[in-house]
Amino acid sequence: MAKLEEGQKAPMFSGKNQDGKEISLDDFKGQKVVLYFYPKDNTSGCTAEACNLNDNLDQFADKGFKIIGVSPDSEASHRKFIEKHGLKFDLIADTEKEILEKYGVWAEKKMYG
Repeated sequence: MAKLEEGQKAPMFSGKNQDGKEISLDDFKGQKVVLYFYPKDNTSGCTAEACNLNDNLDQFADKGFKIIGVSPDSEASHRKFIEKHGLKFDLIADTEKEILEKYGVWAEKKMYG
């Protein structure tokens, strides 16, 4: 899928969170969701991003937003990442990259030169 445009309906998805619980977009009907994608747990940039979202979680909640992260890491990796950094939102394990591809955000890393 190409990049989503403003006002375009988000593609449906379903996946397991860090605790093995199935989460789908349908679970959030009528709610506002920040669905963010990142490449890997415990890397410097991804950790900074997750911690920033976590630090500002109350501001998002005050405006009615739920936050959900998606990466190709496993449920076990997500659990460790959440515990290590005290994250208070779900992370979906998209090990087959189905959600990432559905949203057009997955690409193999390319080296320079």
